[in-house]
Amino acid sequence: MLGISPSMALRFEVLARHNRARASRLTLPHYEALTPLFMPVGTQGTIKGLTNDQLEDLDCQIILGNTYHLALRPGADLLDTIGGLHKFMNWPRALLTDSGGFQMVSLLHLADITEEGVTFQSPVDGKPMLLTPEDSIQIQNKIGADIIMALDDVVKTTTTGPRVEEAMYRTLRWIDRCIAAHSRPHEQNLFGIVQGGLDPQLRDICLEGLVARNLPGYAIGGLAGGEGKDAFWRVVAQCTAGLPEDKPRYVMGIGFPLDIVVCTALGADMYDCVYPTRTARFGSALVSEGVLRLTHAAMATDYRPLDSSCTCMVCKRYTRAYLHTLVTKEAMGSQLVSYHNISHMMQLSRNLHSSILEGRFPDIHGGS
Repeated sequence: MLGISPSMALRFEVLARHNRARASRLTLPHYEALTPLFMPVGTQGTIKGLTNDQLEDLDCQIILGNTYHLALRPGADLLDTIGGLHKFMNWPRALLTDSGGFQMVSLLHLADITEEGVTFQSPVDGKPMLLTPEDSIQIQNKIGADIIMALDDVVKTTTTGPRVEEAMYRTLRWIDRCIAAHSRPHEQNLFGIVQGGLDPQLRDICLEGLVARNLPGYAIGGLAGGEGKDAFWRVVAQCTAGLPEDKPRYVMGIGFPLDIVVCTALGADMYDCVYPTRTARFGSALVSEGVLRLTHAAMATDYRPLDSSCTCMVCKRYTRAYLHTLVTKEAMGSQLVSYHNISHMMQLSRNLHSSILEGRFPDIHGGS
């Protein structure tokens, strides 16, 4: 195992570059990961329909957990008592927890945002629940993930006007409260999140403010919320160009394979999204040609594997026709397609890493 800096619980080494794309080794307390990497989302300590053994077989390196939902159930104190989420869910590799802040967007009708924090109406019992930057970090310290995210003020990218600027400056004020509240900096890595909507000046101000705080890693937030691809890629290009070369760069909420390839070409390293597992539950498989909709009638007599170029257990053993009969009726259908879709994303990550190492990464001309 590589040595980890005493001031941070990670080590990041760029192994190879192709233009702005980079293949790296990210050493965390629980696992030594290779980037570019995709992180499946396990909201409450589980990837829906898959066992931890299966996730290890698929070579998942980091799983993402949701702070907001874990704090509601089973509760941060219980996780702290048992020794953290790693022990609770029996996962030996790395974990990342979000801050709970994304629920400002997804549960906006239940949330009220002030300088103090975010007050949610709990979807469990309807009671108000205040989440401050300090609360978010203290909960994440108890959960014990390798990477923890700062609480930021999130607005949809389609939002315009003074709210975008307000959120960006609040994100910078809250990062200092997060840093002050972080009680386990030698065991957990606090990442800051660059906000600022689609405004280049606001993104620059946030970027410079976060870099000045010398955090272990940085995320690019507030994207994949309905903006056009050109605008999305432009923000990623701007942020990766301004973030430190020797720190990991994480684009939040990105799960479409094309977006991952383009963001990698622009210099990003880490991604997460519910898309591969959520789309599986609706009967869609990720294949090398794009997306295969198993619910279509034509699948009923198609005896080929999901993807002839895939070596996963599902593609080796089952036909499209068999999966067509299962996907919308049997739990095993969504489990098998989820397994394949996660396999597809892990293979994509490995292919990106090896193609950069071996100088085969494609030259991509996209965005501005």
